[in-house]
Amino acid sequence: MILFWLIFLILVGFILLLDLGVFNKKDHVIGVKEALRWTLVWILVSLAFDVGVYFLYGHGLMIGPKGPVEGYEAALEYLTGYVIEKSLSLDNIFVMAAIFGYFKIPQIYQHRVLFWGILGAIILRGIFILGGTALILHFEWIMYVFGVVLIFSAAKMLFGKENDETDLEKNGVVRFCKKFLPVTTRIEGHAFTVKENGKRFITPLFMALIVIESSDVLFAVDSIPAIFAVTLDPFIVFTSNIMAILGLRSLYFALAAMLTKFSKLKYAIIFILAFVGIKMLIVKFYSIPTAASLGVIVAALLIGILASLKKVR
Repeated sequence: MILFWLIFLILVGFILLLDLGVFNKKDHVIGVKEALRWTLVWILVSLAFDVGVYFLYGHGLMIGPKGPVEGYEAALEYLTGYVIEKSLSLDNIFVMAAIFGYFKIPQIYQHRVLFWGILGAIILRGIFILGGTALILHFEWIMYVFGVVLIFSAAKMLFGKENDETDLEKNGVVRFCKKFLPVTTRIEGHAFTVKENGKRFITPLFMALIVIESSDVLFAVDSIPAIFAVTLDPFIVFTSNIMAILGLRSLYFALAAMLTKFSKLKYAIIFILAFVGIKMLIVKFYSIPTAASLGVIVAALLIGILASLKKVR
């Protein structure tokens, strides 16, 4: 089993090196068409990996935490986890756009900031997932805590002010950095630090990276417990989560120019958080099948998209 963890991590590392070292070695503005192409590529890669999950579990090469799992069941759990993470990450895109706008990061350097942001997110989420799995396997009641957290997050999104998440002037991380770190407003290429009068300062790019990383920690508090509602298998939770966020950069550039057109997606995300939270709370009384959960989540997303497009027209 450890072998397949290592293979997956090597695969992710190779993809990231290929991304920054080959396809995006030279800084350039990523247009909508290019972003849509890469979004499609990432989706196809993620679905191809799901086929690999099917064969790994179907042939007994991987075993779940509670024993052998059928290949189709493992593949369905991975796909559901992937869709959950992808849908919840849509809210993350709105926050990323606000962060780049606040720090006035030129479009040409945004991809590099997101690249390192994704790399940090992979490490942090790996720690969260392994820790969360260990807690749930030893203390089943943690599932109820996660369920309450998801419902609370849904309520906060529903009743909170529109600018709560994007008001960076009040952001604790931003205020801390400005108060205790040597910060400059000068942007010099894609450098994260610059020298001024012999002293090293962090640039707005590095500030944006710090805030994106801290924001991802908050998003992980929602998305990772949501996938635990589908499966407790750390390999499926981790791989579905990582494959979803690997494509987040291209999805950001594909949707950044059209964010205002998808205003109703917020309510779809709220519904998904509440649905998964309730699913975790009632698991002892009724276990909603994975296929049914996937259907409900996809339907909520489609309704949110169609409602947004209808409003625009």
